[in-house]
Amino acid sequence: MKIHLNGEKKVSRAGTLMDLILEQGLDPSSLIAEVNFKIIPQEAWKSIPIREEDTIELLSFVGGG
Repeated sequence: MKIHLNGEKKVSRAGTLMDLILEQGLDPSSLIAEVNFKIIPQEAWKSIPIREEDTIELLSFVGGG
């Protein structure tokens, strides 16, 4: 299905938000996820379905100072 991921059009086979995160090779422990402009709590990622044309932002924490 076609989605918008971090501002880019992508094709994904992920069924859930967690599937998408793992499909992208990302570490779930360091992310914040937003689906259609709503922040999704990490404990819900396995139950949030990904649908055609969803807008998803995956943001990672970066340390520094």
